[in-house]
Amino acid sequence: MGWEQWVAVIALVVAVAGLVVGLAVWRALQRRTPSFSHDDPPPPEPDGPSGPPAVVFNPSKSADGEWLRALVAEVAAESGLSEPLWLETTVDDPGGGQVRTALEKGASVVIAAGGDGTVRAVAEGLAGTGTPMGILPLGTGNLLARNLDLPLTGHRDMAVAALTGRNRAMDLGWLRLERPPAATRPEDDVYRGEPGRTEVTATPSEDSQAPEVTAGEVPGAEIEKEHVFLVIGGMGFDAAMVGGADDDLKARIGWIAYFVGGAKHLLGRKMRATLELGDSAESATFQARTVLIANVGRLPGGVVLFPDAQLDDGWLDVAAIDTRGGIIGWADLLRKVVLQGVGIRRDPLPYSTGTIEFRRAHTLTIRTEEPEHVQVDGDLLGEAAVVHARVEPGGLVVRTP
Repeated sequence: MGWEQWVAVIALVVAVAGLVVGLAVWRALQRRTPSFSHDDPPPPEPDGPSGPPAVVFNPSKSADGEWLRALVAEVAAESGLSEPLWLETTVDDPGGGQVRTALEKGASVVIAAGGDGTVRAVAEGLAGTGTPMGILPLGTGNLLARNLDLPLTGHRDMAVAALTGRNRAMDLGWLRLERPPAATRPEDDVYRGEPGRTEVTATPSEDSQAPEVTAGEVPGAEIEKEHVFLVIGGMGFDAAMVGGADDDLKARIGWIAYFVGGAKHLLGRKMRATLELGDSAESATFQARTVLIANVGRLPGGVVLFPDAQLDDGWLDVAAIDTRGGIIGWADLLRKVVLQGVGIRRDPLPYSTGTIEFRRAHTLTIRTEEPEHVQVDGDLLGEAAVVHARVEPGGLVVRTP
């Protein structure tokens, strides 16, 4: 058999192997854990708010707000709904005040039109009210929208889902930071860890006030205040990656900018921490690159980081992620994430340089030896040495297709 025939045979084998792998991946994706544990939600309460729809709009996320406003009004009229209220966010008020105005006017649904920060602000204002939240995903990550299988292209489809979709109850995660401890000696007044970290200043006595901590991108992100998260909160590398993402780059290449921003932290120091699970009083000390607390587990690019997490299961899923061996460890970690995303939980390799340890809890506390960056749903909160998290089952009603 000549070389042409050998090439043809090899090509056929590669094609068949690719088809088999592709079919296996497709079947695994079909079997992935759904975002909700119940296919059919209970019927909506009959005495809910009956006022007009309200849209909390972030003008920085759309170049043509008037066109979007007209489109939403047109879809509302076609659906037999009242003229929507249009409430724009500001730098000082990213959504909380607008939600209060909408509730005072008896809004039947409050739609977050913007990125993940706007969605978080609206969700925090609607928590526990029973008024549903719709989403017009206009941001870079659109984390919750992806997990709700909302349309991410086609503004009319987005508006239809937000105005007329099904109401589903989902859990909320709440995260509270404790201020990093102050240094007690002048020689301790130094930067610790990676460049760009918050400096911990020395204090002359134990009675002195603790140092200020720079909050990140969330206006009013005070320490000791609870912050809601809908998808994932992170401490360590994950948060440093969020903080390192360039806004201009995000506008040009989208969510990939987060990975570009995280590249400089790949070989940074590890965090040493203690994880305390409030339900069982279990405690574990470990070192890791990052600790993630998830309400649901799907990220941009089809990445399934928490294959068992669901929006209405009443649990927080926790993962301590570590790597060894430099870039090789990160490559091995990526391999693990891809495998679990297609349903392969048992690692076929006998040795691994990237590890993911999963736990579940209703409440938990993470204590670190040094202050670490903390983020919620892509918003950097600042640095903390202690993080408390809890789940609020069914705390928010959301609109889904």
